Amino acid sequence: MPGRRSASRGVTLLEMLVAVTLLGLLSGGILLALHAGVNAMGKARAKLMDNRRMAGVQRIMEQQIAGFVPVLAQCQPQQGTLPASLPFFQGEPQSMRFVSSFSLAEGWRGRPLILEFQVIPGELGAGVRLVVNELMYAGPQTAGASCTGLVRDDTAGVMVPMFRPIAVGPQSFVLADRLSFCRFSFMEQSANPPVSRWVSRWILPRWPSAVRIEMAPLEADAVRLRPLTLTAPVRVTAEPGRNYER
Repeated sequence: MPGRRSASRGVTLLEMLVAVTLLGLLSGGILLALHAGVNAMGKARAKLMDNRRMAGVQRIMEQQIAGFVPVLAQCQPQQGTLPASLPFFQGEPQSMRFVSSFSLAEGWRGRPLILEFQVIPGELGAGVRLVVNELMYAGPQTAGASCTGLVRDDTAGVMVPMFRPIAVGPQSFVLADRLSFCRFSFMEQSANPPVSRWVSRWILPRWPSAVRIEMAPLEADAVRLRPLTLTAPVRVTAEPGRNYER
């Protein structure tokens, strides 16, 4: 009838519940997608930072060995005896000491430092890690402070210096972590006959021709940069016995 009002139109309660449910599901899906994207970005950034750190560590170790300074150490065999002047270098499978003109804090601009490399167990006993200490070098007496005496090596027929254990503490800088293994070896060259070989322990009264640091990751990851074996020459062009102080 013309005078009769038509029924008012609106949204029922059931339609409102369905709309709210659909909106909630859509919002939850968007949040899950954003969360997955943020996590993926964080993992990619972490791997990128790890790769940059590993590449930086490789460069740091190359520069530390490139800055090798051939100095002599005053090693005192026994109390009350005269100190012996020996080339300062400790080469062990898990330890290494020498003087370098490159430092982590000042690069090539600082004074020469005594570098102490040590392989220690990793966190919670998982693998191993490589750490380094930087100590001030102030002359042959400073270098000789880490020498505890001399012993004769019957195989080589030379007197071999004994060194104090390398102390690891809060001042130690972690160069590489979560490694399956890390070991040092040293190139020995002889002029007559001309022979080169790698040895795991350095006992000769001169400096090695090169240093090799072998490392392998604890866990294989195709995305992360693997720690590579580093082989660096030790650039010493003169024999021990001169004054090498800089």
